[in-house]
Amino acid sequence: MSDKEIVHMSTNKGDLTIEIYKKEAPITAGNFLDLVKRGFYNNLTFHRFEPGFVVQGGDPEGNGTGGFVDPETKTERRIKLEINPKLKHDEVGVIAMARSNQPDSASCQFYFCLDALPFLDGQYAVFGKITKGLETLQQLRRGDKMTKVYIETAKS
Repeated sequence: MSDKEIVHMSTNKGDLTIEIYKKEAPITAGNFLDLVKRGFYNNLTFHRFEPGFVVQGGDPEGNGTGGFVDPETKTERRIKLEINPKLKHDEVGVIAMARSNQPDSASCQFYFCLDALPFLDGQYAVFGKITKGLETLQQLRRGDKMTKVYIETAKS
């Protein structure tokens, strides 16, 4: 079993290849990968764009208020805040989970850093980074869509 997983994200602006850190952030990476496997992110939009800060997406409501409701339990999934001091907001393309003011409130929303954001270290769970497609990331804006998100390395 590999320590990393590769996720491919097609958007209306181009493609992103994201390396997911399963070993370093097992809770957060596991949550994201489960949602990818379910097809949850397909056709969702990026609902937030802050130049020099972040592009955020993954909200089923499209406005920053929604979470993933598990079809079996009918409750919103929330995961424990998982901080790995080795994983930092240290470059463009880092992916981390968004959350409310409550530390253990992350569900399905994530953001990509548009710059190094060290002031977020220790507060939000970093779980990977873009390895291909930074030029696409720079073009993403509010309202842009993730057309298809899938795990590249899934071979059974």
